[in-house]
Amino acid sequence: MKKLILIFAVIALPLLAGAQHSSRNGDVESFKIAWITEKLDLSAEEAKIFWPIYNDYNRELNTLRKNHANKLISFRKITEINELSDAEVQILITSELDYKQREVNIEKRYYEKFKSSLPIKTLAKFYRAQETFKKELLNRYRPRN
Repeated sequence: MKKLILIFAVIALPLLAGAQHSSRNGDVESFKIAWITEKLDLSAEEAKIFWPIYNDYNRELNTLRKNHANKLISFRKITEINELSDAEVQILITSELDYKQREVNIEKRYYEKFKSSLPIKTLAKFYRAQETFKKELLNRYRPRN
């Protein structure tokens, strides 16, 4: 019986931890949507245009970031840079630069989509809302001393 409970615990704990992590991500995403909605004060017509573009933009950035995070996990396992060859270090650096370039390319492409569909001042409010959201999120989850 103890073995059965132990096996269940080993299987269930990671699943429960993942659900909690997923729930927190969902909470953050809900908070972000509410934040952007409030800061942009979109008309019904603007909202119909904005949210589908934003959802595609967010999905594309999240996919890129997940792929990058997976690469970072393997990079973090390297305990000592000096143990790598120069070629391996160069690959790590160029991979990071490539990630940043792809992120900028996505930003530019969606800037053009937003700009062609919405007033430029609304777009400026969007970029400002994203920056203030990051600060608010850090303040919300930063441990208080």
